[in-house]
Amino acid sequence: MLANSSGVRSTPCYSHPSHFTLSQRSKLLLSPNYPRFLSSKKSSKFCSLSLLLSRNGFCSNRYAVKALAEPGASESVAAAGGSSGGSGFLQPVSVKIPFGDREILIETGHIGRQASGSVMATDGETIVYTSVCLSDVPSEPSDFFPLSVTYQERFSAAGRTSGGFFKREGRPKDNEVLSYDGLHSPDALAVTAAGIAVALSEVPNSKTIAGVRVGLLGDKFVVNPTTKEMEDSTLDLFLAGTDSAILMIEGYCDFLPEEKLFEAVQVGQDAVRTICTTVEALVKKCGKPKMLDAIKLPPPELYRLVEKIAGDELHKVLQIRSKTPRRKAIALLEEKVINILTDKGYISTEDTSGTVETIQELLDEEDEDEEIVIDGEVDEGGLHIKPVSRKSTPLFTEVDVKVVFKEVSSKFLRRRIVEGGKRSDGRSPEGIRLITSRCGLLPRAHGSALFTRGETQSLAVVTLGDKQMAQKVDNIANVEEFKRFYLQYSFPPSCVGEVGRMGAPSRREIGHGTLAERALEPILPTEDEFPYTIRVESTITESNGSSSMASVCGGCLALQDAGVPLKCSIAGIAMGLVLDTEEFGGDGTPLILSDITGSEDASGDMDFKVAGNEDGITAFQMDIKVGGITLPIMKEALLQARDCRRCVLAEMLKCSPPPAKRLSKYAPLIHIMKVAPEKVNKIIGSGGKKVKSIIEETGVEAIETQDDGIVKITAKDLFSLEKSKSIIRNLTMVPNIGDIYRNCEIKSIAPYGVFIEIAPGREGLCHISELTLDWLAKAEDVFKVGDRVDVKLTEVNDKGQLRLSRRALLPVPETNSEEPNSKQLNGDSAEVIVDSGKASEESTPKKYVNVPKADGLAEEKIEQAKDKSSATKLARSSKSNSVENTLLPRKKVFKRIRKSSSKAVTGVSSKDGE
Repeated sequence: MLANSSGVRSTPCYSHPSHFTLSQRSKLLLSPNYPRFLSSKKSSKFCSLSLLLSRNGFCSNRYAVKALAEPGASESVAAAGGSSGGSGFLQPVSVKIPFGDREILIETGHIGRQASGSVMATDGETIVYTSVCLSDVPSEPSDFFPLSVTYQERFSAAGRTSGGFFKREGRPKDNEVLSYDGLHSPDALAVTAAGIAVALSEVPNSKTIAGVRVGLLGDKFVVNPTTKEMEDSTLDLFLAGTDSAILMIEGYCDFLPEEKLFEAVQVGQDAVRTICTTVEALVKKCGKPKMLDAIKLPPPELYRLVEKIAGDELHKVLQIRSKTPRRKAIALLEEKVINILTDKGYISTEDTSGTVETIQELLDEEDEDEEIVIDGEVDEGGLHIKPVSRKSTPLFTEVDVKVVFKEVSSKFLRRRIVEGGKRSDGRSPEGIRLITSRCGLLPRAHGSALFTRGETQSLAVVTLGDKQMAQKVDNIANVEEFKRFYLQYSFPPSCVGEVGRMGAPSRREIGHGTLAERALEPILPTEDEFPYTIRVESTITESNGSSSMASVCGGCLALQDAGVPLKCSIAGIAMGLVLDTEEFGGDGTPLILSDITGSEDASGDMDFKVAGNEDGITAFQMDIKVGGITLPIMKEALLQARDCRRCVLAEMLKCSPPPAKRLSKYAPLIHIMKVAPEKVNKIIGSGGKKVKSIIEETGVEAIETQDDGIVKITAKDLFSLEKSKSIIRNLTMVPNIGDIYRNCEIKSIAPYGVFIEIAPGREGLCHISELTLDWLAKAEDVFKVGDRVDVKLTEVNDKGQLRLSRRALLPVPETNSEEPNSKQLNGDSAEVIVDSGKASEESTPKKYVNVPKADGLAEEKIEQAKDKSSATKLARSSKSNSVENTLLPRKKVFKRIRKSSSKAVTGVSSKDGE
């Protein structure tokens, strides 16, 4: 199936944090020296990469592309027209490239022919369309790489629409897909397709990029496994890179050792190398010429001038240990340099190449032939002239100065670490910042923890709830998915001392939250062990690097404080890198930094986040700022990160006050019951009326039923929980024929009898013939709704309906021949069936039956008779409120009454009866 969801849209680039983050990664495509695109009289263009169909028309019209109908021409490329009015014709090209244990189809020249580069990649029935466009009109020069990437899902790719109200794809989500066949995941395919599209376009990238996923099935690594294979995989590794280096890795695993993860990275790098080699051959056939003339670097002289002006002060400023004073001092120093080297706010678009003059030379330079008219003088025409100040053309643009100042600052920071062995806060390269933590600071929350590492601080709060609190995920797989555990990460502007607007979560916040969530997920108990939905909120209250790993540590402590039975503790650490140490007086060996700060992240070469316990890894993420790192460097970073995690876990054990490790009294109570599956409908009732009435009557928060007979009751207090349990137990109980129920309420009256509630929610029919000993014309003549009677269960039909009898419990009036009104008996004797004591041993256990009272349920104790030969005397009152009554056994008693004698002879039948 083809997704309508891939394409490119040109986006103007402004100075914005999100774009700056992209620029750190995007500069790998070009040069490590922060190349810029500047406007020129030639056709220079800005780059914009996305997966959204272009509608703005900002595509290059340098090439006129036309698809040819001949199928045999799919492997050839038409030459571009040589004249200015001619047009080039690009023929469609289709090739297959290896993609793990299978091949994917790459097509170009079929769709999106007005884009600078477009590719359609097919893996099974998953099809991703990517395109790259260059803006005709460049944006203003800036100190970040002007690249924007859009990746949006389209539910139409799977023949569905969004489940939301607007029926349209909206804001970014945790898991975005484009076209999905349920078997082949599109994310690795999208990265590879985007890398090929950039390589085929005019964008001046240095090397082709590809992405793969690596899974672990048993002891075997699988490249680009299917979604079905990933269900059994203990590793989910996503890797992107070139044929010679790794650019990014991200993944999750189940306490995988560092050595095993390193092997997986090796497998992924080999797969990426194979893809890139095949793509390079495709680029040679149909790739467009690169726009290298659009790249313009800052003048080399500017580096020398910035170092000369700010070098000494910069060296002192970088020794300030606290982040806020250091940041303010650097900002003032940067402003000073900008004011010296250029007019504030003025950006020159003129070519500044050639001989560079200093500011003082420009100010002192005067034209000897020019006559200066002083204020108040009169020229030859007799006109009064006022002087006009001359504005000197600045030597450098403000953007150039900002870029160079940032690079010079980074250079000084690296030199201090390599030469002096000390970082800005005084730590060694392997040192970890001071760690403090405390739990239970929010008394009404179910669990809370404040984790502080240096100047990075996370306030983690845990909330427990039932399934109604679970997060529903709207995915195109058309499978209803509920997340019982989710972590939400928040990064307010106040955490870095800034003023800003707080709105919807950004992609950065979503990504950081997902990383921390996946890191903690392996240590959670199963739903059977802990039937709660768990929500963790991590609010960053201070930030100076590695806030996502602080969320992991704080989240782990908060979960323990909430009483969640975790398998073990988890900690996270962020590792940094100074790749080229020889430039700063080192021996050339890359220097790994532990627990990096924000400045070391921005000025360093790597940000490698690793989370896990003492022996294994649960989550990891790495992005770099150089052209790639090698496998030996990554191995060293993984081993050093393991030592750091052990130190952090040891510090977390010192938490004061420690985690409560028990459920909060404010947390909801969840009780799990098991009933017969066929009884579930009795709890739900028609249209859910019964379960709603139980919730309203008892005050519980929710009652959840499952088809297998599992019932979960969520309540705020024990009283309401027990009350709902009793109602559900009586609803689903299996009554036995012969059981007697006392003090039962008449719920309704029908012409053929009355309906009596023997237990909350359980009613049975007492036929009009079973209400009294005598004949009764209408039940209303004797009974009314609300009356309470004693009844005996006489029948349960196939549908589970109950038939009751009041008559069976009524005492038979004793007749006397001397009384004129006594009942005449036909024959010598009469047989009257009543209940009598059932013969039993003294060791026969007592039987207890739940019987309703006026205000709820009461237990009626039923004792079986001890004497076989004695008849049980029946109680004459049918409305007795006694809690403990004797249950009459189910043996029949025959009482024979003779006319000639007033004595009664009693015998017990040998057969059971009703």
